[in-house]
Amino acid sequence: MRISVDHARCEGHGLCAGQAPDVFDLDDDAQVVYLFEGGTVPPEHLAAARAAVNVCPVAALRELQH
Repeated sequence: MRISVDHARCEGHGLCAGQAPDVFDLDDDAQVVYLFEGGTVPPEHLAAARAAVNVCPVAALRELQH
């Protein structure tokens, strides 16, 4: 699974980081940091990553199809 992050859309709510702290973080400017940028989410983090995508209130995260 790969995730697309729309940084312009992110409002820094941090719900993604709360839902999947091993996949997402917030930087000092409260912008989302995708910890697997350019790669795929490891299998052990898939459920949390999908939950984080679904919980984003501004749809800044999107699961990419293969």
